[in-house]
Amino acid sequence: MQIVLLPAATGSFLLLVGQAYIGAVNATRGFPAELVGLHAAAAAGLWATQVVLVIAAGFEARRPEEETAEARDPLPAGRRLKDFIILSKPVIVLLLLVTTYAGMVVGGQAIPSLALTGWTLLGGALAAGGSSALNQFIDRETDKDMQRTARRPLPDGRLYPAEGLAYGLGACLAAFFLLAGQVNLLAAVLSFTGMIYYVLIYSIWLKRLTVQNIVIGGGAGAIPPLVGWAAATGSLNVPAMFLFAIIFFWTPPHFWALALVRRNDYARGRVPMLPVVRGEAVTRRQILVYTVELVALTLLMPVFHMAGTIYLISALALGLWLISIAWRVYKDNGNKMAWKMYRYSSMYLAFLMLALVIDAIV
Repeated sequence: MQIVLLPAATGSFLLLVGQAYIGAVNATRGFPAELVGLHAAAAAGLWATQVVLVIAAGFEARRPEEETAEARDPLPAGRRLKDFIILSKPVIVLLLLVTTYAGMVVGGQAIPSLALTGWTLLGGALAAGGSSALNQFIDRETDKDMQRTARRPLPDGRLYPAEGLAYGLGACLAAFFLLAGQVNLLAAVLSFTGMIYYVLIYSIWLKRLTVQNIVIGGGAGAIPPLVGWAAATGSLNVPAMFLFAIIFFWTPPHFWALALVRRNDYARGRVPMLPVVRGEAVTRRQILVYTVELVALTLLMPVFHMAGTIYLISALALGLWLISIAWRVYKDNGNKMAWKMYRYSSMYLAFLMLALVIDAIV
């Protein structure tokens, strides 16, 4: 029951704070219908978590004392803070925030205000970090079997599963209320959709079900630029979906390159990644195919007058280099080029988004 008590208590507290916060925002904005509905939903969620707390506390009270005790050497506060940061996957969060900001600038065709930028990126960081924590909570047993992930805080035992679950749920709830109150409801709903997609559809269902897990699941990582676009404009349109599509097509070759390097790890973890199920030759070919499709897609934006010359030159140069690496991955049976593809593809996406930002404001 401890794995229920801490997350339920965290959720209850954040729902209480969120309800009060949305109530205050309601009063300053004339009680718009969407925020009134959100306030009522928060109240319902608060009631539900209180019921869960009462039931879980009753079960916990009936457990023998020796069953409830868990021995663990206390860790220094600084180390625990570091482990919670690791749980958030800060490098991935940073890359997602770059795409979020690109969506804001391209959508608004201007540099957004400092306040709007700050609230949007803070909400995005909480959403991405919380989702990553929930993903690691779900994968904690699988991670024990994989060399790359065995030293993460949950499989290594440095954090309790209940702590990871509570942190993940708390960060996701905080992200939703913050975006709804300080940005707009569309941005909050899109962010929440991304969290649900990543945690429920990808982490729980797709990841262990199909070899196409990373293809279908890539939609979750493609939502942050939509959040940024909605934050800046309050709406979505066709150019916004181009940003979604770029990241959607970027995701498979990026993670398949890692899967080539860590094929044995994924096999031990019983994760049906493409190299494990279909073999390396098929994976290398698919990396090349998706990379060519990705670069072609990025070059369509200027054709449809969604970007200008600065972006076109940058996208062409970055894309040709990415294709050249993908070609070498296809021809080379070793892991050296696959690892290079994995590392460069992250930089490729970051610099591509930077080019979009510069092109939009110059």
